Amino acid sequence: MTRTIMLQGTGSDVGKTILVAGLCRLASNRGLNVAPFKPQNMSNNAAVSDDGGEIGRAQWLQALAARTPSTVHMNPVLLKPQSETGSQIIVQGKVFGQAKGRDYQRLKPQLLGAVLESFATMGAGRDLVIVEGAGSPAEINLRAGDIANMGFATRAGVPVVLVGDIDRGGVIASLVGTHTILPDEDRAQIVGYIINKFRGDVTLFDDGLSAINAFTGWPCFGVIPWLKAAARLPAEDSVVLERLVKGKGGALKVAVPVLSRIANFDDLDPLAAEPEVDLVYVRADDPLPADAGLVVLPGSKSTIADLEEFRSNGWDRDLQMHVRRGGRVVGICGGYQMLGRSVADPLGLEGAPRKVDGLGLLDVETVMAAEKTVRNSQAHSLEYDVPLSGYEIHLGLTEGVDTVRAPIVIDGRADGAGSADGRVIGTYLHGLFSSDAYRRKLLAGFGIEGGGLSYRGMVDDALNELASELEARLSPEWLDQLMR
Repeated sequence: MTRTIMLQGTGSDVGKTILVAGLCRLASNRGLNVAPFKPQNMSNNAAVSDDGGEIGRAQWLQALAARTPSTVHMNPVLLKPQSETGSQIIVQGKVFGQAKGRDYQRLKPQLLGAVLESFATMGAGRDLVIVEGAGSPAEINLRAGDIANMGFATRAGVPVVLVGDIDRGGVIASLVGTHTILPDEDRAQIVGYIINKFRGDVTLFDDGLSAINAFTGWPCFGVIPWLKAAARLPAEDSVVLERLVKGKGGALKVAVPVLSRIANFDDLDPLAAEPEVDLVYVRADDPLPADAGLVVLPGSKSTIADLEEFRSNGWDRDLQMHVRRGGRVVGICGGYQMLGRSVADPLGLEGAPRKVDGLGLLDVETVMAAEKTVRNSQAHSLEYDVPLSGYEIHLGLTEGVDTVRAPIVIDGRADGAGSADGRVIGTYLHGLFSSDAYRRKLLAGFGIEGGGLSYRGMVDDALNELASELEARLSPEWLDQLMR
């Protein structure tokens, strides 16, 4: 039988995603046929799986760690927030519908069948499946109909390891508190716990481990230090942006305005990894920096709402000044749509039907369409004559005069638009900056020579580093039992 283990957290952002990725790589390094699985994810950082549907970028990364093709069954339910109260629901890679929070709670039991079907698919022929929970099982107010944590674990019979984040403080209380409030059936699924993000001398926490054991009876499977390699991996969701506001210094400052519905912002990670690039995420209270050489408008889950927010922050004026000073602008997906003369939503796909003015930096117009484009793509940069690869996830058709200067050809067709002076371009291709050759040419245009970084190689090295750290820090007996 396929072995399984599920990592659940005492809260959100405790490091489950990175630990699952590291364990997948460790298992793969040991020669196992391993796969990740996450029953339900909530993120606007989506990827196109190898079988052509939408999944969370985290599961795409975990598949890369496992050295196995990604599939929609690795993340059968993906929620993509569109507003403060509602989300688009993706089931097994395809749009299922939209729902507000309370409506989705009633819908969850209907989705359990798809979750269990995908879980069975992932387990077929595998040695090991490593499952990631979402949020925390301690959110007992959401336990009825749960498909993300204990509702899935008890139904599928998967043992659970609880992950506590010591860096945020209160880890003893969070672990003991979770033990206390879980119902007996759920508590019985937990086989042990891991302390994550520890800084300093691990022996200083010996008394803490003894206290947790005394209250819960759970064994500790390891105390994991702060994993520096995690910083070189794509982030799962926008929570991490709260910690990425300040830049690091560099010859080229790249400004990224952070909007409420920002999506697929890991498009920027390859630029952030370049030593000579100072990538700055700009918050609503701050203007776009006047010394930025490049401004990148990333994707958005709700283009019109984010466009209005962009204006309310005064960034439209900042961007106009940036262009007049000779700065460059790149818009990706929703960011590309914002750069045009108008964005129309006649079907009300993002709210009430309406049409709004764009930023006017490209002579194009976008009309939202019901059919969603979701595909992996091979492309070519006409600007720099280098190959590209990436993916498309978008609603809408963009047309206009500036499309005759399309900067990219995707699968043999022109994509995007460019201004007459070449300083403003837009494209629907996610993954533009992941091309090492493209980044080298882009940086050379700002007088930065070199750019010898292999981004995919850096990610692969980081995954191997994670695997080595986990092998050194986790209980050898537990690992050997899991990966025998």
